[in-house]
Amino acid sequence: MAPIAVGDVIPDGVLSYLDENNKPQTVSIHSIAAGKKVIIFGVPGAFTPTCSLKHVPGFIERAEELKGKGVDEIICVSVNDPYVMGAWAKSFPENKHVKFLADGSAKYNQALGLELDLTEKGLGTRSRRYALLVDDLKVKVANVENAGEFTVSSAEDIIKAL
Repeated sequence: MAPIAVGDVIPDGVLSYLDENNKPQTVSIHSIAAGKKVIIFGVPGAFTPTCSLKHVPGFIERAEELKGKGVDEIICVSVNDPYVMGAWAKSFPENKHVKFLADGSAKYNQALGLELDLTEKGLGTRSRRYALLVDDLKVKVANVENAGEFTVSSAEDIIKAL
């Protein structure tokens, strides 16, 4: 499938997270994004260096600015289970706005056309690194990285596009 592009409607998909009692729950992307301006950013893996030291912190640090520019939700998606995503979220105690959602089977990233096959590196199917700006389910900005890069999908890149 071709990667999601500007003008496309995002596919619906079910992602998971841990509730306040550490119980897995599911949520539909459309239920979060319909009628709202949202950022969905994907990372190859929780607790990995670029994701943990640059990508996620940028969205956490700039969340208030993004909200001030009309962004309703900021969603981090990774091909991990909800327990890993919950633990990763807790490693950012300053976070007040970024939601961490698990795409454990990579089905949502496949629906976006943004999966990354890292089987040869022992990591299986992962997500490409990306940042989408979505307004009422329609993609307004699609910043998708080449494998191993972090040059176009930062919070700063989305702020420039707003």
